[in-house]
Amino acid sequence: MNQTMRWYGPKDPVSLQDIRQAGATGVVHAMHEIKNGEIWTLEALEKRKAEINAAGLDWHVVESLPVTEPIKTRTGVFEHHIENYKISLQNLGKIGVNVVCYNFMPVLDWTRTQLAYPLANGATALRFEWELLAAFDCYMLKRSNAEHDYKESILAEAKQFMDTASEAEKKKLERAIIAGLPGAEEGYTLTAFQEALDTYATINESKAQEHLKLFLDAVLPTAEQAGVAMAIHPDDPPHAFFGLPRIMSKASDVARLLADNSSAFNGITFCTGSFGARPDNDLVQMVKDYGSHIHFIHLRSTKRDTSGSFFEDNHLEGDVPMPAVIYELLEVEKQRGKQLPMRPDHGHQMLDDLKKPLAHPGYTAIGRLKGLAELRGVIAGIEYMQNR
Repeated sequence: MNQTMRWYGPKDPVSLQDIRQAGATGVVHAMHEIKNGEIWTLEALEKRKAEINAAGLDWHVVESLPVTEPIKTRTGVFEHHIENYKISLQNLGKIGVNVVCYNFMPVLDWTRTQLAYPLANGATALRFEWELLAAFDCYMLKRSNAEHDYKESILAEAKQFMDTASEAEKKKLERAIIAGLPGAEEGYTLTAFQEALDTYATINESKAQEHLKLFLDAVLPTAEQAGVAMAIHPDDPPHAFFGLPRIMSKASDVARLLADNSSAFNGITFCTGSFGARPDNDLVQMVKDYGSHIHFIHLRSTKRDTSGSFFEDNHLEGDVPMPAVIYELLEVEKQRGKQLPMRPDHGHQMLDDLKKPLAHPGYTAIGRLKGLAELRGVIAGIEYMQNR
């Protein structure tokens, strides 16, 4: 596999040199400084690629070229944004970027309720907890009829949190959910968040699926011409909440995506953590079934509890059968005759990084270095045994 790490640009506290020292040969990057919906100009892209190449690294994957809310809801300036998206795809193809990871998650990108969940060894991890989500949804946001979306046991624990938590703890929860996370280009206030939710009042799951298909109908011909594969990221978490439609959470969603748009340039980002947060997703079988349309790989593991809450575990632990998944991905590479780009997704905050501000939750240097080293060891071991 082509081993990469995500880089957030010149202001990222994890430098290009750090990434190279970690053992990666490339970066996954996006032009975060450009406003959503605007064109990524060829000049800006060439300048950024030159900076990356000068550090001895490659850049072939974008994560992400944001699909704006007007595109997802097909309102307002959505047609203008689609045209700009197509120009950006053309420019990315010109500089040799051949994969775009994107998502079609409404309003929020990936969602967590705790950004520094304490682990037994003193490190911290990202965590999603239904009880805290319900506390925010029912008692802080006060979304209409929100209580109908949760089990009684979850609501009871949510109420207990609200009765015992300090104002600082409640504010911390609010920031974790709606202030914006890596990959989310925008954050929200409570009022703005509710207004954003309201834009989906008439958009159910089938309508959202239709909007995704129409978006791909519009951009895939340009992507094919530019030589850029479109790789949708699964919903994270892969469950519905806040009354929003979720359309890329399970194996059947991938099947529908590929049936709706049969282009070889239409495919997925295979995120083991996102798909793996659902016990009904068989990750090994998904690689076997959809390997020809996997264009990019996120390798991480989550550990679920009985309620469906989860935290980000060590890369080789948790509920993801990581060695088996990697084995099948290496088989896909053989069948396709090409290496696939991958990155260690997220990582614990640990060692010296515990003393530093959490600039990009999940994207500290040491935790990802540890994850990449573990994954490289699995890859090397499998390849050694296959070549004996």
